[in-house]
Amino acid sequence: MLQIQFVDYEALRKHGEETYPHECCGVLLGKSEPEGNIVREIVRAGNTRTDSAHNRYNIAPQELVKIQRQARGLGLDIVGFYHSHPDHPAQWSPTDFAEAHWLGCSYIITSVEKGKAAVTNSFLLSGTAEDNKKFEDESIEIEIAEAAANNKKGQA
Repeated sequence: MLQIQFVDYEALRKHGEETYPHECCGVLLGKSEPEGNIVREIVRAGNTRTDSAHNRYNIAPQELVKIQRQARGLGLDIVGFYHSHPDHPAQWSPTDFAEAHWLGCSYIITSVEKGKAAVTNSFLLSGTAEDNKKFEDESIEIEIAEAAANNKKGQA
């Protein structure tokens, strides 16, 4: 199971809308726990693909290293990645699978249909090595921030 705050879930979906008709991409920072990956922060990344930005994404290695350092500074790890599929289903493609190498990480895909975020799915890259990796469907648990919940109680 992937756990993510509502604000981060909405932000990654909005990112897909903003970059439409091109794919957006970003990194999920958090902790990997026995119950699943827990996202504490998302970081937008630039899509460096210039040849097929409408159906491919790439995060520059130097940007990924910078994000990894940022995560360490926060006491977090990279627990996954996200990207959008403009006018295509929120399902991993053969290219997504071939380019996924972070075992144990979650890969979130949001379908953006005619500029509006639609379905969002997550897939866990499991296995022990490149030759036996596989994507498994992963449920998403969206958490409402405690501060927002307390704020609503105060307004009641």
